[in-house]
Amino acid sequence: MPFVLPDLTFEPTSLEPWLSAESFSYHHGKHHAAYVSKLNAAVSGTELDGRPLEELIRVSGDVNPAVFNNAAQHFNHDRFWLSLSPTEQTPEDQLLEKIESDFGSFETLKEKFSGLAGGLFGSGWVWLMQTTDDRLEVRQYQNAETPGGTDDRGLLPLDVWEHTYYIDHRNDRAKFIAGFWSHINWKSVAERLA
Repeated sequence: MPFVLPDLTFEPTSLEPWLSAESFSYHHGKHHAAYVSKLNAAVSGTELDGRPLEELIRVSGDVNPAVFNNAAQHFNHDRFWLSLSPTEQTPEDQLLEKIESDFGSFETLKEKFSGLAGGLFGSGWVWLMQTTDDRLEVRQYQNAETPGGTDDRGLLPLDVWEHTYYIDHRNDRAKFIAGFWSHINWKSVAERLA
């Protein structure tokens, strides 16, 4: 069964002025749609056809960059959309306890995450991760790299490719990152916690 572009769980206008409907029309409607289309074309009729997304990421790596890059970007974007909310939320319960235990405070997590996002050279992703030994940590991923297909669990991604924020923030990545904290769907993030 071919991969499909997921519907957004919110109205594209509902995150304005942080991200505009125009941004979503390009980012979701063109960039993400292209990753899905190219992934389907790359696996169609091959031994990879019909395999789950995370398995494609795991087995393609350096062997098949077309499959890896498009599968990884589909995974990353899918989790990114699910992590966004039009209303400001805060982490609660078990997730908040884990954040405070592993980072000392929610503010420390924000500083570390924002610092890595702002300091990422070029394009890529920053993820809040849950490691196999049950620790939370923040990691940078260059380009299409992803935690998908690994044993660690990706909880919260931030897309810092320029196409994510350039329409609304031009080259002000710091402003884009600061606004992210008001648009996180912490309930969705908590559901990914093991």
